[in-house]
Formats: sequence, structure tokens, C-alpha cells
Amino acid sequence: MFLTVLERSLSLAQHNIGTLFRTGWAYILLLAALNFAIGASLMPESGFKTVSYMTEPVATADEGALRTLAGIANLLIGFSIAIAYVRRILIGANDFPIAFGTRTVRVIVYQIVLSLIGLLSLIPLIIIASIIAALTAGFGLLLLFLAPFVVLMVVQKFSVVLPAAAVDDPLTLKESWHATRGLGWAMAFAALVMSLLAGALVGVWALVLWMSDGLLPASLLWQQIRSAVFPMGTMLIFVWIFASLHGTFYGLIRERFAEKLGLRNEDLAKVEASRSDARARAQKALDGAQRMKRR
Repeated sequence: MFLTVLERSLSLAQHNIGTLFRTGWAYILLLAALNFAIGASLMPESGFKTVSYMTEPVATADEGALRTLAGIANLLIGFSIAIAYVRRILIGANDFPIAFGTRTVRVIVYQIVLSLIGLLSLIPLIIIASIIAALTAGFGLLLLFLAPFVVLMVVQKFSVVLPAAAVDDPLTLKESWHATRGLGWAMAFAALVMSLLAGALVGVWALVLWMSDGLLPASLLWQQIRSAVFPMGTMLIFVWIFASLHGTFYGLIRERFAEKLGLRNEDLAKVEASRSDARARAQKALDGAQRMKRR
């Protein structure tokens, strides 16, 4: 099942790169403008020493506060891109290029809830593993190592509410947990692999931008552009990877519901066929009895 989930997630992502840009082009331009403006305001006279303003050492509290606000703004726009992307691949929606409403708020609230679930699940697991480690050493250390993965599994079982909220499906956390029965570990492994893939792609993106300094003439303008496109590209990578992953999860549970519905319809058809056959036999017996009486 793990390979099935991972393969479908990768396939969905691979075949919808163009969809990401078609549905999120307005948000992408907004991301670029936002990061360019903030990067220009934080850029020192000598230019950035790293790839982006996001990767520069924090010199003052004001810079840290502005960078935090920039991070929040990038996340908000990223959620909007993810919603537009998921709506297009799941239900073929063609929404207005830029939209922010209750749907976006629901997705953000669910993401905060999932983060809290992960944190609240991790704390007791670490405490229990630490106690066991103090008593048994090796086994406790193994539990400490496995605790984050267990938390990842728990969070992924609840995470189907994110694409559901994006397509206005009133799926609850409880329903998400039950609908993913038997898929938890496969979802966790797929999420782990996709996370590693996202991290690798971000690293490649940073390396490409860093190498661009040797290919292009030294320019403060290019440093500002590079500083802006790094967080923009990073956000797009994370949206593309994880929206495809959770879109796959949502498709899997809906397929399960469809299969159950199909089985019920098939069972009803079998019952109806049995009834029709019984009626036909009864009618045949009745006709035979009437013929005997006539004789």
C-alpha cells in the first residue's frame, strides 16, 4: 500500500506541474512582489552574503520581526495557491485568480489544529520514551527515534480534512481518522519520502541561485531578484509536493466510499434479482396449478 500511495502521489505531482502555474499565477506574482519589496528594504549596502534575505543572519529585532511577518505572508499566499491547485485537480474548479475567504480560513485553522495535534502527541511520547530509556536504555532510545514518525502517522490520518476543506467537503477530523483506517503507516511513509523530496528540491533551488552569481555579472538588482525568487520558489515546491500528497489521500478515501457504495448497489441488485427469480418461479407454479384445475 505504501508504494501505491507514494507512486500515485508522485504521478499526480508530475502530471500537474502546469496546473500549479495555471491556477496560481496571480499568487505567484504576488509572492514575487512581496518578497522583492521586503528583500529590498532589508538589503544592506554591500548586498546579501547568502541566497536570500530569508537566509541572512538576523542583525536586529526589527529585522527579525519583519522577516517573521514575511514568513507569515508567504504561508498565507502559499495556502491560497494550494487551495486553488487542489480544487482544480480534484473538482476541476476554475476560480477567480485571487481569492481569500472562509474556505482559506478553514484550511488555515485545520492546519493549526493539525500542528497542535502533532505537538500534543509528541510530548507524551517523548516523556514515555525518556522514562523507558532511563530503565532499559536501548529500547527507550529506539522509541525516542520512532516517536516523530508515530506523530507523523497520526497527523497524516487527520490531514485529509485539508483537501476536503479546500473543495467544501464537510469532512470532520473524526471522519478523516476512520476513513483512513489501514492507511496510516503507508501515509506516514509517503509523507516522509515526499518531505525528503521537497527538502532536496529546495536545496537544488538554493544551489542553482547561488551558482547564478558566477554566471551573471555582479549586480545588486540581481541580488534583490534572487532574494525574492528563493522564498517564492521554496513555497511553490512545498505547495506542489504536499498538496499533491494530500490530494492523493483524499482521492483514496473517496475511492473507498465509492467502492462501498458500489458493493451496496451490487448487493441490492442481487437481492432484487433473487426476488424477481422467486416471483417468476411462484408465477410459474401458479400457472401450472391453474392448468391442472382446468383439466
